[in-house]
Amino acid sequence: MTAPPALRRRIFALLATIGFAVVAVLPQLSLLPSARAQEQKAAGQTVRPEVGKPIQAAIELLKSKRGKEALAKVREAESVADRTPYEIYVVEQVRAQAAAAAGEAGAAARAFEATAASSAASARERLQFLAAAAAQYFVAKEYAKAAEVAARCLKEGGTDKAIRTIYVQALYLSNDFARAAVETLADVRAEEAAGRTPTEVQLQLLTDSYQKQRDQTGYATALEKLLAYYPKRDYWLNAVYGVAGRAGISDRLALDLARLKLATGTMQTTNEYMEAAQLSLQAGYPVEARKFIDQGYAAGHLGTGPEAERHKRLRDLAAKSLGEDKKTLGQDDAQVAASKDGAALLNAGLNYVLHGSSEKGLEMMEQGMRRGGLKRPDDARLHLGYAYHVAGQNQKAIQVLKTVQGSDGPASLARLWIIHLGRGS
Repeated sequence: MTAPPALRRRIFALLATIGFAVVAVLPQLSLLPSARAQEQKAAGQTVRPEVGKPIQAAIELLKSKRGKEALAKVREAESVADRTPYEIYVVEQVRAQAAAAAGEAGAAARAFEATAASSAASARERLQFLAAAAAQYFVAKEYAKAAEVAARCLKEGGTDKAIRTIYVQALYLSNDFARAAVETLADVRAEEAAGRTPTEVQLQLLTDSYQKQRDQTGYATALEKLLAYYPKRDYWLNAVYGVAGRAGISDRLALDLARLKLATGTMQTTNEYMEAAQLSLQAGYPVEARKFIDQGYAAGHLGTGPEAERHKRLRDLAAKSLGEDKKTLGQDDAQVAASKDGAALLNAGLNYVLHGSSEKGLEMMEQGMRRGGLKRPDDARLHLGYAYHVAGQNQKAIQVLKTVQGSDGPASLARLWIIHLGRGS
C-alpha cells in the first residue's frame, strides 16, 4: 500500500515539523564538579565518565550530522557494565537521534519509544519522544506501529496536528481503512465546525478510505465534499462517472446525466455526444439536441473520423426537427393545460425554457408540479431545477434541487448539480 503522490508529499512535510531527522533535544551531561552536578547526582541524574565521554562525543558528532560515527560512540557507551537507569536513558536518547541521523529509521523509532518509557523522562519529553518515535516508525514504513505510538501520544496529551495527521495516515497505510475513515471524518467535521476548510489531503484520504472498503455511499458523500471545496476536473470525472456506474441508477436518467456531463465539462467520447443528442430528440427537445451536437463539433468529437458523415446526418436531423418544433411550438398548449396530471405541463414547459421562453416555460412547469399526479415527482423536481439553471436562475435552481429525494439516481444527480451551481458556475 502506498499513498498517492500528493498525500505522500504532505506526510513528509509534516514529519519534518516534528523531527524527521534529528530531534533537537540533546541531553545535558554532568561530568564536571558543580553545584548543579551535585544536585543531579543526589537525584541519580548523572553519568559516569566512562559512559558520558563517548556520549558527549556522539553529541558533538550529531551536531555535525555525522550519524553513523555518532552511533559507533553510542555503542562504546552501551558496552559499559552496570549502567544506571539514568545512564540507560541518556544512551537510548542519543542512540535514537544518531540512528535517525544515520537513516536507520526503525532503530531510531525503537530507541525513541524506549526513551519515552524511561522514568527519567519528564512529561513534556515523553510526548516529544513518542512523537519522534511515531514519525520514525512512519519513515520505516512500519505503519501499524506508527499508528499505535501516535495514538498513545495523543491519548497522553499530545496536541501537535502533525502527530494527528501521522496517526490517521498510518491507519490508512496499514490497511485499517475503517478506522482511517472514522478518524478522518472526525477531523473534517472539526475543521468545518471551526469555520475552516478541510485540506484537500484530508478529503482525498477520506474518499480513498471509503473506496478501499467498497463503501459506495460513504465514497459518494466524501467525493461530493471534495468537489464542494476543490472542484477539479478529475474529481468531477470521478463523481459523474461514479453516479453513472452506480447500482440502482435508472436508464431513464441517461439524458439527465448527459446534461450534467455537458455542464461540468466531463463528456469525453464521441458516443456520449451522439447518444445525448439522440436522447434529446427522442424526448422532444431538438433545441437541446442541437446544443449537444454543436458542442460535440466544437470539442472535436463530432465531424471527424470515419463516422463524420453519420455525425452530419444527425446534425441535419436535429436541424430539421428544430425547424418543425419552432413552427408547432404552442399549438398544443390548450390540450396540455387540460391534462389531468402535471407531466405534459412539465415537458412542454421545459421545451419553452430550452427555446428561451423562460418565464412562460417555468410557469407551466410550476403549474405542472402543483397539479401533481406525477409518476416520478423527484424526476420532475430534478427537471424543474435544471430548467431554472437553463433560465439563468441558479439560486432558485438550487432551492428546487434540494427537495429532490429518491434512491435510484435523482438525488445523486441533484446533489452534484447543487455543488456545481453553488460554485457560481
